[in-house]
Amino acid sequence: MKQEYDFNQVVERRHSGSRKWDGNCEFFGTADVLPMWIADMDFKAPPAVMQAVLDCAANGVYGYPLYKEEFYLSIMAWLKKRHGWAVEREWILHSPGVMPAVSASILAFTKTNDKIIIQTPVYPAFFDCIKRNGRQIVENPLLVQDERYVIDFKNLEALLQAGAKMLLFCSPHNPVGRVWTKHELYELGKLCERYKVLILSDEIHSDLVFAGHKHMPLADISPELARRTITFIAPSKTFNIAGFYTAAVIIAEESLRSELQAVLAALEIDKVNMMGIAAATAAYQHGEPWLNELLLYLERNVLYMQQFIRKNIPSIQLTVQEGTYLMWLDFTAIGISHQELLDFLIKEAKVALSDGLVFGQAGFMRINFGCPHSVLNEGLTRIAEAVRRKYE
Repeated sequence: MKQEYDFNQVVERRHSGSRKWDGNCEFFGTADVLPMWIADMDFKAPPAVMQAVLDCAANGVYGYPLYKEEFYLSIMAWLKKRHGWAVEREWILHSPGVMPAVSASILAFTKTNDKIIIQTPVYPAFFDCIKRNGRQIVENPLLVQDERYVIDFKNLEALLQAGAKMLLFCSPHNPVGRVWTKHELYELGKLCERYKVLILSDEIHSDLVFAGHKHMPLADISPELARRTITFIAPSKTFNIAGFYTAAVIIAEESLRSELQAVLAALEIDKVNMMGIAAATAAYQHGEPWLNELLLYLERNVLYMQQFIRKNIPSIQLTVQEGTYLMWLDFTAIGISHQELLDFLIKEAKVALSDGLVFGQAGFMRINFGCPHSVLNEGLTRIAEAVRRKYE
């Protein structure tokens, strides 16, 4: 099949105001590192998205936007086609991002010092939004079985029995790359039903799923689960448009929806920006061919990484990658402290990865492989050569 989109193109992102490429000194103390950390890709967005943004900008007047029906219909059609989820128009709220809406949900449905469960290692903002809102973090650590992370349901039930009020769920999971099965989702939902716990389901990576796996929206598992699930999605990861800060919150239960809408409005985070509306609508309407090619490219990157690491850096342990463009790397076999690992990667390998400790697991790092193959090869080669120089 002929490729229509050039994901091998290296786009110069330095001096573009990119946090990933222009923030090396601020975040890592040196400009001399290859950034492979924060979760945005190094690919241009779909052409239809770029054209929609240009058309929006060409008007020259950037006043308050109207949420056209087309915006909502594009979300509904996308969810139905990609995931088989029939979402109704009135279920959709909007927010400038998934995490602002998650924080608003915490404020709306829990009280100070309430316990909220997270499944570690997990996206660092999960820790932050719980702590900053004065709630207690309760960890339900994932287990590793047959080279893949799984949910510890026995421990989860114990935490629910102990009075946790909410579960902050990541599906697909960042950083371990799991795409949860229907059975896993059913078991999780059954426990939350039993203990009457509300679920905040962050499904921002739901479109980034590899062959042989299928994302299932948690709220679509059963009508009962739909009544206690708040789902968060965005086109940002899928189409590499995170900078437009546009997200959707989907709630079937009217009472929950009304309560959250009131908090979003009170915090003035019930709005998204003009360019974000244009980009999201175009992405959902016209971005599917681009996404299908992207997924094939990312899968090839995964295969290359697995082969490269097993051959050249066998001390790094891997788990099965089922989705996302983020891989969780286990450096513990090298036998150094976590701080030594951080220093080694920055000073010796000159590669900037995401610090595993802020995800809840020392000795691990997260690498972003959403980049051209040449960039990926450069980053892996730097790490391999540094390991040979320093530890072999």
